[in-house]
Parts: sequence; structure tokens; C-alpha cells
Amino acid sequence: MKINIYAIVKPSSDDFDKLNKEFIKMCSKYAKVEVHHIFDKNIAKAQNISQSEAQKSYTQAFEKYLNGHCIALDVLGKKVDSFKFSKMISNDSEVNFFIGGAYGFERDFLNKCQSVISLSDLTMAHKVVTVVLLEQIFRGLAIKNNHPYHK
Repeated sequence: MKINIYAIVKPSSDDFDKLNKEFIKMCSKYAKVEVHHIFDKNIAKAQNISQSEAQKSYTQAFEKYLNGHCIALDVLGKKVDSFKFSKMISNDSEVNFFIGGAYGFERDFLNKCQSVISLSDLTMAHKVVTVVLLEQIFRGLAIKNNHPYHK
């Protein structure tokens, strides 16, 4: 199984990166998990023009990764518990998560994803969302594989 996380964010190396690597290592027994930071000149330029231009640039950056089971994280998404989340990532050989930029997603992009979920009603920084998502991925894999982590 392969799980990708695609995020509109500038790459950095800090304590969050260390924590991400720790969760990726924990997941490696059950799945190959990778985090991909996507940020280019088009995104930077579009974010200075308008919300709609920014959203279009996110869609353009993400469209080539729309394969396998695609799950977008969006404030308007469905809230799921850890057991439902585990089922969402258990049935496909490739699962792709998308974390949008500061302006969220275009509705057309969300419609191209099989699932749209929200991790919380709270707004979180991308670094925090990535850590929370990685922890839930490990928790979901633990549930799927009867590992005691969830208990």
C-alpha cells in the first residue's frame, strides 16, 4: 500500500519535520507513506492576485496526482472517526491526501476526489495538519492490522 500526502506549502526542516519522519517510520511496517510539499512560482504569484487564482493554481499543481483513492482535506468536509478513517485507507493500493493552500480548494477539484473530509472545525497551520494526518494514518493502519496503538 502507498499513501501520499500532497500539501501546498513551502518545504522546511524543523521539529515538525522530525515528528513527520517518526510517524512515517511507524507506518512503514504497513504502508509506504510519503509527504510531498508543493509550492512553485505559479502558486506564489496566484496567491498575490486573488482567492480564485490561488485556488486554480492549487488545482493545476494537484491534478496530475489525482489517481488511486483521492481524499481532500477541507473545512466543509465530512467529519469521520478513527474507525471510519481506517476503512477509508484500507481498500485501495494507493491513497492520496490533498491539503490545500491558504484559500482552500475549488469545488471542481473537490468533486474529482472520492472523499472530502475535515480533521477538525479548527483552522490549523499546514505543519500541524500534516502531523495530525500522519498520526491518524498510523492509527488507521494500526486499527486495520489489530495493532494495540489505538487502545
